[in-house]
Amino acid sequence: MSRTKALRLALAGATMLAASTAVITPAAAQVGQASLRGTIIAPADNPVVEVTVVEVSTGFRRTVVAGADGSYNFASLRAGTYRLEIKLQNGTRNSDNFTLNVGQNAGLDLDLSADQGAGAPAAEQPQDGGQAADTADTSGDVIVTGSRLRSLTGGQVGINITTRLIEQLPQNSRNFLAFADLAPGVRFIEGSDGSSRIQGGAQGSNSVNVFIDGVSQKDYVLRGGLTGQDSSPGNPFPQLAIGEYQVISSNYKAEFDQVGSVAITATTKSGTNEFHGEGFFDYTDESLRDRRPTEIYPTKIDKVKTTDKQFGVALGGPIVKDLAHFFVSYEGKRREVPVDVLPANGISVDSLPEQYRDQFGTYSSTFKQDLYFGKIDITPTDSDLIEFTGKYRNESGLQISNGIAAYSTATLSKVEEIRGTARWQHTADNWINDFRVGYEDVSWAPRPATDGISQQFRRSEVNGSSINTYNLFRIGAGLNFQDKGQTGWTVQNDFTWTGFDGHTIKAGVKSKWVKLNTLEQNLLNPLYSYDLNLPVADGFNDDIPYQLQFGAVGSLGDPRIRSKNWQLGLYLQDDWDVTDRLTLNLGLRWDYERTPAFLNYVTPDEDLTAISPENYPNLINADYDINDYISNGNNRKAFKGAWQPRVGFTYRFDEAGRFSVFGGYGRSYDRNQFDFLQQELATGRFQRRTFLFQGADTQNPCLPTNPVCIAWDPAYLTEEGRQQLAARGTAGGREFRFINNDLKVPYSDQFSLGLRGRFQPVELEVGYTRIVSKDGFVYLQGNRRPDGSFFAPSPTTGAPQGPGNFSPAGYGSIIIGDNGLETKADSAYFKLTKVYSAESPWSLDATYTYTEAEDNRPNGDQAAYFLLDFPSAADYPFVRSGAVPRHRFVVAGSVDLPIDMSISAKFQIESPTYLRALVDRADPYERVIVGAEALGSGDRWGRRQLDLAITKYVPLNFLYDQARLRFRLDIINLMNDRNYVDFNNSPDDTTRTPGSPSVYRERSTYSIGGNPPRTVKLSAGFSF
Repeated sequence: MSRTKALRLALAGATMLAASTAVITPAAAQVGQASLRGTIIAPADNPVVEVTVVEVSTGFRRTVVAGADGSYNFASLRAGTYRLEIKLQNGTRNSDNFTLNVGQNAGLDLDLSADQGAGAPAAEQPQDGGQAADTADTSGDVIVTGSRLRSLTGGQVGINITTRLIEQLPQNSRNFLAFADLAPGVRFIEGSDGSSRIQGGAQGSNSVNVFIDGVSQKDYVLRGGLTGQDSSPGNPFPQLAIGEYQVISSNYKAEFDQVGSVAITATTKSGTNEFHGEGFFDYTDESLRDRRPTEIYPTKIDKVKTTDKQFGVALGGPIVKDLAHFFVSYEGKRREVPVDVLPANGISVDSLPEQYRDQFGTYSSTFKQDLYFGKIDITPTDSDLIEFTGKYRNESGLQISNGIAAYSTATLSKVEEIRGTARWQHTADNWINDFRVGYEDVSWAPRPATDGISQQFRRSEVNGSSINTYNLFRIGAGLNFQDKGQTGWTVQNDFTWTGFDGHTIKAGVKSKWVKLNTLEQNLLNPLYSYDLNLPVADGFNDDIPYQLQFGAVGSLGDPRIRSKNWQLGLYLQDDWDVTDRLTLNLGLRWDYERTPAFLNYVTPDEDLTAISPENYPNLINADYDINDYISNGNNRKAFKGAWQPRVGFTYRFDEAGRFSVFGGYGRSYDRNQFDFLQQELATGRFQRRTFLFQGADTQNPCLPTNPVCIAWDPAYLTEEGRQQLAARGTAGGREFRFINNDLKVPYSDQFSLGLRGRFQPVELEVGYTRIVSKDGFVYLQGNRRPDGSFFAPSPTTGAPQGPGNFSPAGYGSIIIGDNGLETKADSAYFKLTKVYSAESPWSLDATYTYTEAEDNRPNGDQAAYFLLDFPSAADYPFVRSGAVPRHRFVVAGSVDLPIDMSISAKFQIESPTYLRALVDRADPYERVIVGAEALGSGDRWGRRQLDLAITKYVPLNFLYDQARLRFRLDIINLMNDRNYVDFNNSPDDTTRTPGSPSVYRERSTYSIGGNPPRTVKLSAGFSF
């Protein structure tokens, strides 16, 4: 970490401390906090006076005065193990230990009216069969809470991932989010380069939000959902520092903001009154894995080098017993991961010219990451809790993904992240105030690993009147040159009021000042595109490109785009126990954001002139009004309509709450990523120049009347030649971006209904959810033909052809930004849970989800937002979504064995990928999106994986009571299932040829992407 950033973090911490001791403002309970409420019945002559909850590990205490009916209410408790001290008029009773999970809203009723106290353990029977001992004096005896804890979660659908699951379940990388897919409708997806993402239903990963210790980790610029995760193989947080987390896939409460699909809230570990520490080292390499299919077929080759080393340490303990504690952790990762570079659509490498064949094969993507986390908590009084946390993340690597791009196109990745938070929680008799100040500084800066020129080859398959076009492969230099990030401060305050009988009322406010910045120069290395259908002497056209694209700094200002955004969020939530059976969760949220770079943008005069009716009359009769996309700096307003009602209920059929029905409705607004909005400015400051070459495109030939449709000259392969092109006229073929002035914010409407039942020792849940998302951001084709139309028959094929060649004179395409992406997902699910305990040392979590989903994306890519094939987003048909499987089942479990061993496993299986392809036909004259399910592996499954972990503990009691070594063996993909990722997606391809041996829906290559072959991972660790 640089000295400057270290100083910045120190100043951030100092500022937080000053703020937390100087400011007291009302607000509400933090995201992820647990709560406990209930009623304690006591004898009439010995009523309950006070109830105290005690956190066992730290001694943290909170006391409330009991109501006249014995009611009590503890809000905003951190996840942990607790006990109750119940002060009666005469004497004190204590409960046994019980656990509250992150985000859990629990009820616990106790009956002390009998001498023994309901739920207390029966007196032990003497071995000789004599009478039980006299237990009439109950003062000080232990009340067994047992299974009395009941859920009051309302319409929320999700799961809790406990510390036990995080520590025990097998996993390929130490990303703590890897177990989120145990929740209904949630998937954890790993890419071929090691990158990972969370996806909920049919929505993209950018609609996800993760909260750690109540603080949002949202990425405001990129589409990874949380900061640093866009295309990164890194972990977002050290797993050693995560206590547990809750995954909510539908119907969250009003505390949750900037989320449209999955909300994840995690709590970090804290120091306790005893010193505890641990360390680990994980290792695997190519000698510990089976061959990948591409190392066997079509020719057996040596295994590609693979290395995965992960290591870390953690330490926590008291600074002053019962007063102050600390916790620190570090984790590192060093990886070399094999990736496959193959031609698209199953085209045989041997069918390509010899000079290109060595571009294909299996290569390694490398990665390095270091993660640090620290935490100090102070409880100066029974009424106050002060916490300081800090995180530093640093990673780099050489990345390339599975696909058609050659190894030379790889990217040098770089991510750096600093976060710091200060928190002060103050508790009074009937209220709790939670105040936080946070700082963040995140940067993501990929660069091309190789400079020079890049070449891309396109192929079109013509079958009668149908045409399917795709890029076959790309070679040469890399294209990814970016530097993007966010820096800023957050102040949030949460207030909880428990003074009204039967109500827990929460109110909160969050304000954020964050500077967003982007630098995007993706075509510093030029890209030449070739049409392989162009007839040439040797049958493979690599001489005359149909298109050249390259970037050049424009005249409209600094290419780095900056925006000082302000965000404001307000919410009100009431958890209302209407009766002893019915609980209502009533919430309302409102969010607001100002993005000055978008709101104050003024469309340049050059752009206005280029698209004016005099110079570009094509828009006069167009099906949209370009004036809706022209900004004068005053005609854009920040969206103020983000009102979000959220309602849930739980009705318990029996007094013990063993069986209940639940449901809810909620609206949740996300946000428009700055990466979308900044393109309006960036395309004028760093301009993408596009030139088309006459007679080189067999599908969409350019018109010689277009100033950027020119004759090919080999001199254009040189820098001097490209500069000549850039100097042609004023425009030089640059593109335009225009965004609708009345841009809305994407949102989702969520419905849930289900049943819960407790059948000791398991809990069952069945339910139905419906999630409809609307107003997702899209970019559309803004060009039109001279008569204002979009489609016309291609002069060479007769199939529909878009207006891409009809650009303003001397310029490239007009691309317009708008709302329009929609998804719909209906899911039915079944969930079974058995929680681990010392008395019953095994656990089980199983979830089956059936989903019918559809969207109007052009393909199965969950991140797709360029919709350039139809005039508007509304013209795209709703087709079964390719982003979510129809069937998915995942089960995970663990069990303790004799001789200090444990075994755990995770199994997942899902239906095949749904393929979607754009097809143009001359007869009938149409452009359609054709979809079909890929032919699966085995017995109709698309992906299947069984992971196993066996752990052996070796006690070191001679050193310390809890000291022990840990040796662990993970077997990832135990059955060595080959989960292929590439399928023939040409709907009219029904003929096998040597160059294309597969047909539609069949596996087209032997690539398994990010799905591992059978892999053994060795681990060793210690703890005390």
